[in-house]
Amino acid sequence: MEPIWTEALGSVNAYAEELEKDKDPSLEIGVTLAVFDAQDGLQFDVLRRKEKPKTWKPLTAEEASPRGMTPLFDAIGEILTIAEKDDAERAVLVVMTDGEENASRELTKEAVRARLDRARNRGWEVIFLGAEFVNFADASAVGVSAGKSMGVRRDRMEDAMRSLSQKSKAYGAAPASAPIEFD
Repeated sequence: MEPIWTEALGSVNAYAEELEKDKDPSLEIGVTLAVFDAQDGLQFDVLRRKEKPKTWKPLTAEEASPRGMTPLFDAIGEILTIAEKDDAERAVLVVMTDGEENASRELTKEAVRARLDRARNRGWEVIFLGAEFVNFADASAVGVSAGKSMGVRRDRMEDAMRSLSQKSKAYGAAPASAPIEFD
């Protein structure tokens, strides 16, 4: 992720900023953000926990930087554990990665798929963004459909996250709203 880190951080900040714009005042939004990689096991750092978009402090490179491999399945398991503890009625889990699973030690793709199936059965949305790549074998392996996966080029990351933010607000605002899909 190192070559596109600045763009990735900017896109996360754009997502949070856009969540606050024209928001239905009755809509309760909290953003949890974690970064992950592997160096002698999973490194999983929660940088924001249920942060309100109105009070979002822009994420900076001083807070986090890319360090190593991609324990994608283990990281998805960790963020799901946090989301399950938060027990939100509606949630959008966004996984952004620049690489394929190559370092998980705890969870298999089958275990992650089962946990994501439980999340989807709760009505939660699971979105997979490939930063500067379009190989979605890992997303597909854990049950994320093509309509919920999108490859994003470096120069389009912020726009993509602003668009996803709009879709996230629409999903959260109406219980019978259409699921988040990419064209």
